Amino acid sequence: MKTFALAGNPNCGKTTLFNALTGSTAHVGNWPGVTVDKREGIYRGGREKVAIVDLPGIYSLSPYTPEEVISRNYILDEKPCGIINVVDATNLERNLYLTTQLLEMDVPVIIALNMMDEVEKAGDAIDTAALERAVGVPVVSISALRKRGIAELMDRAIAMNGERRGTTVLEGGLSSKIERARQFFEATGVTSPLFHAVKMLEGDEIELKHEGAGELFTEISAGQDMEALVADMRYRYISEHFSSVKKRSGKSSLTKSDRADKVLTHKIWGLPIFAVILLAIFHLTFSEDLFYISAIAEACGSPLPSWGDMGYQFIDGTEIYSNFGIALAACFYDGAVFSPGVIFTNLLNLVLNYITYGIGLGVDATGAAQWASALINDGIVGGITAVLGFLPQILTLFLFFSILEDSGYMARVAFILDRIFRRFGLSGRAFMPMIMGFGCSIPAMINTRTLADDDERTATIRVIPFFSCGAKLPILTAIAGGFCNLVGFSNVDLITYSMYVLGVITAIIAVIVMRATTMRGEVPPFIMELPAYHMPGFVNLMLHLWDKTKHFIKKAFTIIFVSTIVIWFLQSFRWNWTYISDGDIQSSILASLGQLIQPLFTPLGFGSQLGSFGWVFAVAAITGLIAKENVIATFSVLAALFVANFEATEEGVEEVIILIAGTGISPAALIAFIMFNVTTIPCFAAVATARAELPKGRFVWTIVFWLVSSYLVGTVIYTVGSWWWTIFIWLVAAIVAGTLIVLRNKGKIKFPKINKRGA
Repeated sequence: MKTFALAGNPNCGKTTLFNALTGSTAHVGNWPGVTVDKREGIYRGGREKVAIVDLPGIYSLSPYTPEEVISRNYILDEKPCGIINVVDATNLERNLYLTTQLLEMDVPVIIALNMMDEVEKAGDAIDTAALERAVGVPVVSISALRKRGIAELMDRAIAMNGERRGTTVLEGGLSSKIERARQFFEATGVTSPLFHAVKMLEGDEIELKHEGAGELFTEISAGQDMEALVADMRYRYISEHFSSVKKRSGKSSLTKSDRADKVLTHKIWGLPIFAVILLAIFHLTFSEDLFYISAIAEACGSPLPSWGDMGYQFIDGTEIYSNFGIALAACFYDGAVFSPGVIFTNLLNLVLNYITYGIGLGVDATGAAQWASALINDGIVGGITAVLGFLPQILTLFLFFSILEDSGYMARVAFILDRIFRRFGLSGRAFMPMIMGFGCSIPAMINTRTLADDDERTATIRVIPFFSCGAKLPILTAIAGGFCNLVGFSNVDLITYSMYVLGVITAIIAVIVMRATTMRGEVPPFIMELPAYHMPGFVNLMLHLWDKTKHFIKKAFTIIFVSTIVIWFLQSFRWNWTYISDGDIQSSILASLGQLIQPLFTPLGFGSQLGSFGWVFAVAAITGLIAKENVIATFSVLAALFVANFEATEEGVEEVIILIAGTGISPAALIAFIMFNVTTIPCFAAVATARAELPKGRFVWTIVFWLVSSYLVGTVIYTVGSWWWTIFIWLVAAIVAGTLIVLRNKGKIKFPKINKRGA
């Protein structure tokens, strides 16, 4: 089977083309030896099946980032049948810089001139035949988003004969030097000697490692800055020979994207607009009451088990099924029209209620022992469905973020924040992996490999978990709902949004402290191509959501499945291994372990002050270290027996409400609990990723950083929320700490030396 590699700049539409070519055949792994994503799939729409490999987005083939090294090594060593060079037609000259480097390899190349629909919208035109003659390789106009020209692209790619000798656009005074270097590498027997020759001329560190290459480079360069000279010559050639193929309409030079950027990237209004957009997203995802469907309760005469009950309370099936129509209608409207996120959540949890109810009837019909029935209903079914119930909101939020990213807006946000981040010791480039943290910390940490400075990478990795990932969303939503119920506030979306914002603020403060103390250094320049705005493709968005769904369900039926069984066992048995059939969870193994660690959380508000049952919050926080979804799974398992220990104020009440009522936890402590889980050690998978990505010696200090940060943030929130006047104490402490940092940076005082490598 033939193999083709997709190569192109970031934001050129390469991923969209990959999804259009491979569809459901795509799978993601890691490149050998590194944790950068490797995407592969099969194209079946042509004369024969071909394999497609999506190389990381790069601007050049110089070894400055792992992505560039991966792309370079794959083409040279794996020898694909051809390279499909994806070029953004709206930024033709900039994208062709990479093309001129690919042409220097002895590999067939075909140019996919993408986003031609955007060029046509602007009234411009590109003469593809003229461009094809100028570059000497096939050029095909396509729109990956609209799936136009893809069949022709692949037909011409498959028709390439698999052989091609590299050519270069570098000429004039460099020709003789390149030829001399080419002969040197040809004598060593390497493939693509022209490519190696040009790279050596640029002072490429990989090429200079060849025996004798260093001496040859010194002789040829004669002290000149050859890298700058080569880059300048490439751009001049592109401007002189390729730019003429694009015919502009003669209309206003300002495109629609340019006009939009005048508002969206405004130096004053850009950031407030971004904040409003985020607020709108959270409103569409979380607004309205997520915990009660009053119309169902009225229709049924007694409460239908809510999506949090998870099978521990069953009611007469006749009442449920006879009122299904009303129950379905109540998913959309209950005095007010619900937001999309709430509607999808209600629909899924209505289905989960019936499944839970049916499983409960089936287990009861078998005459299983009490412990076996409790294990299935309260442990396994309860824990898993409690987590699955949040899937619609996670996907809704992820959908909105994907739209912002695919439309090109997120790249603008990075540009806006660069102006702010630069003052705090970070470039706007660091924002890209941070914002990825809203989806999952693991790929976000991997993405920090694009940052050139070790200190900047370390600081970014440490604060990525503060950008709440999808796994933390159930914690935020459930606790925010419990908080609103406790204080009589109806806007769950505002509370959830505030927690996300508070996490971001905490991250910025932490970065300021790190970059002002142990990780001081120059801020690297931030250069980024801003793609034209465009409407995201429906299929591409659905593929993103499908990947997210598969990941979430896989975790629910593996890590969370095992965790809920362990939690149920520990809270259902005493140390003498007798089953607790009377609901006395205070005598359980879990209770004794929880009471042991409970005092540690006293400064955060969910420790010793909660009394004998307060250990449930401490236990949930600890189980969340394995997987953040375990926090809600733990609440679900514990609430099933916990409700027997006090008189509930309302039938069918949500687990979080049950635990709040049973423990007497305060509103301030609930917010502290949220922020502790947001800022503490992330899940085990993210911790393993951090260990692999961090420079040597900094992993242990990073664990310490997460623990100290979460404990400090939780303590500040609880104390200020409980006794408002303590804010002045914390302000004084912050001023003193800031003054000491400034004096230390000015050399006025000296602190004991800390190993900078590990701090």
